[in-house]
Amino acid sequence: MSKSRRFPPPWSIEEHNNPCFIAKDATGQALAYFYFEEEPGRRAAANLLTKDEAQRMAANFAKLPSRLRREQRRSFPGGVGRP
Repeated sequence: MSKSRRFPPPWSIEEHNNPCFIAKDATGQALAYFYFEEEPGRRAAANLLTKDEAQRMAANFAKLPSRLRREQRRSFPGGVGRP
């Protein structure tokens, strides 16, 4: 029986109509939205991220699959004892 991943890597990010970054899996399924506002007054009122903060968070989110695989290999060398 083949074990398929629910959200296959690689994950990517794209800017969508300027208010947010969207993290997507390899099939194009949206996984997370990171909203931002560039105008300081509106950003403070709405409690939103800056564009730079939103982009960094989205990029780090998109790296999760590779980081988790790397951590699993470190925890279970050679696949021994993998859950």
